[in-house]
Amino acid sequence: MANRIVVDPITRIEGHLRIEAEIKDGFIVDAYSSSTMVRGIEQIVKGRDPRDVWAFVQRTCGVCTTVHALASVRSVEDALGIAVPPNAEMVRNIMEGALYMHDHAVHFYHLHALDWVDIVNCLKADPKQTSALAQSISKWPKSSPGYFSDIQKRIQKFVESGQLGIFANGYWGHPQMKLPAEVNLLAVAHYLEALDWQKEIVKVHTIFGGKNPHPNYLVGGMACAINSDGAGGLNAERLAYVGKLLQEGKEFIEQVYIPDLLAIASFYKDWGAIGKGFGNYMSYGDFPTNGYADLSSFKFPSGVILNGDLSKIHEVDHRNGDIEEFVNNSWYNYSDGDDKGKHPWEGETNIKYVGPKPPYDYLNIEEKYSFIKTPRWKGLPMEVGPLARLLVGYGRGNKEIQDAVNGALTHLDVPVDALFSTLGRTAARGIETQLVANWTIEFYNTLMNNIKNGDERMANMDSWEPSTWPSEAKGVGFMEAPRGALAHWIKIKDGKTENYQQVVPSTWNASPRDPKGQRSAYESCLIGTPVADPELPLEIIRTIHSFDPCIACAVHLYDEHGNHISQVQNIASCES
Repeated sequence: MANRIVVDPITRIEGHLRIEAEIKDGFIVDAYSSSTMVRGIEQIVKGRDPRDVWAFVQRTCGVCTTVHALASVRSVEDALGIAVPPNAEMVRNIMEGALYMHDHAVHFYHLHALDWVDIVNCLKADPKQTSALAQSISKWPKSSPGYFSDIQKRIQKFVESGQLGIFANGYWGHPQMKLPAEVNLLAVAHYLEALDWQKEIVKVHTIFGGKNPHPNYLVGGMACAINSDGAGGLNAERLAYVGKLLQEGKEFIEQVYIPDLLAIASFYKDWGAIGKGFGNYMSYGDFPTNGYADLSSFKFPSGVILNGDLSKIHEVDHRNGDIEEFVNNSWYNYSDGDDKGKHPWEGETNIKYVGPKPPYDYLNIEEKYSFIKTPRWKGLPMEVGPLARLLVGYGRGNKEIQDAVNGALTHLDVPVDALFSTLGRTAARGIETQLVANWTIEFYNTLMNNIKNGDERMANMDSWEPSTWPSEAKGVGFMEAPRGALAHWIKIKDGKTENYQQVVPSTWNASPRDPKGQRSAYESCLIGTPVADPELPLEIIRTIHSFDPCIACAVHLYDEHGNHISQVQNIASCES
């Protein structure tokens, strides 16, 4: 008989996620993914000026600090036929690239590393051996025995105080922790260094977008004027500083992140056979280099892989009926019934919560059990994210991606099949971070060359006046957020937003079953996972964290009995 365990909440993610897993003979035989956060931000933007929507939907998440804004402005530009200047395209690419560098490094060290690294065990390490290891895999300057000895002493003070602070809750001593003490010490040192580095790379957003999180965007381009010789705007000094930040980010990734990733992964090769899932992967493609309409210019190609077959890449079309969202197992309802899917242009966000009120023992999986909708591509579940991007690029024959993937597989001495796994997702995130760091330098150089050649255009305002718009229009803005395929669909009528829907990466990965009973990525990838101790289900955390879940949405506030106790009134909606 299977034993059902509950992990709620899944920590070290953005938002709230609950996983229930049934375990039999030490292995997961079934799993259920549920978000108990309410999705409603699409309702907020109805009736608003489409040019303002990006500022609202960007607040969907506090981690993906730029992607929803970019998808939003692209959707409006698509609807109105607006092409942005090359400089704006490069600035958008640079900002997105900086986000990838920041987001993936933070995930590896601060959200995922503690699944593999035993913090307390590093106290047993020999700092001299850690130093020798560090110098053998990287030329990073902070690698002396004294440096690692000082880190060890800092951790010792935490332990002796009985208050481990940020390291308080971990699976220390778990039988699945396999790293030698010296590797644990190396990882802890770089965990702390990454905390300092991550606050530097986001300065790219503050220079181009005014602030971070939630930098400024603009329908038609970017709201940052080039002023090469002046004191304000994007002058030579600020542009040079961006170049310095990008170069420093590239060095941190190449000399710290990637060596650590390969070192840690080498002790967990068995996880190359765990967390496989159903084998369907989708990428929308991103980082355009010749206009958003030219998909062939994207650094990340678009496409769909079915059943792990890399020999045939299927095309993605956001405009026809290929993509639909279902609510049969979600706490929403459609006005014409919940048994059929809806394309996002016709989508609805009608909350109908009839589930159990927390606290409760188990989900009622025979009925609706999540606040996440269930998207499907041609009726099939898809996994999205770094692994999907690399696999689609690999199957498309992209040489840069193929060389990067093959190099990592050779270094770890694992077959290509190891990519279809928990280990593969974690490795893919690091591999693509290195690719993106290089591409971002390319985007920066292109921007600088454009400026030197006299092109300082940053925005196209020709279609900004609503009186020039058609009475009705619709568009889609798609991109590859760090966590995967993201798209926003907008319908505009009489100059206002008539309908708006966003399908985010974790909607694809974390959604409940569809009407056919097909599991999505989280639920599917947990099947077959070994669990050594149901009271300490570290293995579940590892596989779920390999996706880097981001479940953030518009959230209502409830008390412990499920009663609504607070509502925020948007000041802008209060007409005088």
